[in-house]
Amino acid sequence: MCRNITTLRGLEPPATDEEITAAALQFVRKVTGVTKVTDTTREAVEQATQEISDIVVRLLDSLPDRRQPPKSVPPLRRPEVQARIAQRIKEREEHERMHELGIAHSH
Repeated sequence: MCRNITTLRGLEPPATDEEITAAALQFVRKVTGVTKVTDTTREAVEQATQEISDIVVRLLDSLPDRRQPPKSVPPLRRPEVQARIAQRIKEREEHERMHELGIAHSH
């Protein structure tokens, strides 16, 4: 579950808000054992993720530059991960379209 927590300090270009949030969410999921956010857990998980993201931004801003970039590439910068994300978005949009049109489908 912690695969997405990678070194964000020293990236070029610098870590994006999306990358920081993804790492924070993975941290929250790991320490809480919440593998899927539900209506019951959503508020607490989102609040904790935002607070941790804010802390990470301040931390990264306060540290000196790295001498060498990190050895691993954050998941959101990997083409195969981007392809999976794009596929999920496409599937979600198609699913929502089926709901809007009243087309029967499985969940």
